[in-house]
Amino acid sequence: MSTLPGRTLIIMPAFNEEAAIPAVIAEVKRTLPDVDVLVVNDGSADATSQRARGAGAIVLDLPFNLGVGGAMRLGFRYAVRHGYAAAVQIDADGQHDPASVPELLAVLHGTDGGGGADLVIGARFAGKGEYEVRGPRKWAMRMLAVVLSRTAKTKLTDTTSGLKAINRRTLALFARHYPAEYLGDTIEALVIASRSGRVIRQVPVTMRKRAGGVPSQNPWKSAVYLGRAVLALGFALTRPPAFEPQETAP
Repeated sequence: MSTLPGRTLIIMPAFNEEAAIPAVIAEVKRTLPDVDVLVVNDGSADATSQRARGAGAIVLDLPFNLGVGGAMRLGFRYAVRHGYAAAVQIDADGQHDPASVPELLAVLHGTDGGGGADLVIGARFAGKGEYEVRGPRKWAMRMLAVVLSRTAKTKLTDTTSGLKAINRRTLALFARHYPAEYLGDTIEALVIASRSGRVIRQVPVTMRKRAGGVPSQNPWKSAVYLGRAVLALGFALTRPPAFEPQETAP
């Protein structure tokens, strides 16, 4: 980690994750000792905030639940305000392995020998691990991957992954325009980044079982997920591009 340029902020959006979050923070700090950890407590009704602080994380508390998109936009604003060179989104439930983060950052900064990127996705369906989904949810993910690959002009296999690395330039974009709607934090965020000229790449990662709490999506609601995914993609593709103010010379 110390060979990478600038400081890195780990952002964890968390909603009622008191059971898992202390161990998740401890693992991140042990695996990635040079990063800072920010937990955005998304209006939790349990002790998520207290346990995150007790584990040594910086904590921002939202007064009510905004969803992942709203929590992440607050995290991006914190990262911009405090001058971080990159931020990495990690779920607070323990499904993401912090050991994957250095590879994401190497691709982001170009220290892997590539040309660098503005946003790097930790992809679950890219040849590593055994994570899989079935039924309508799988169909939706495949459809999203095909359409968003064309939008981003690169092959993407997992467009709804919650494990992402973002560079300074894209942090500034997302701090202003990151969508808060359901699935907007994944689908529409990629459309916004692509239309703003950002380079998107992906890195194969493995997923783990939740360390605690309950899943936010019940498996029997997969058909609803399919419909919402299609709607989210439609809204994302029909909205005008995000406006970025031009810098003026002093």
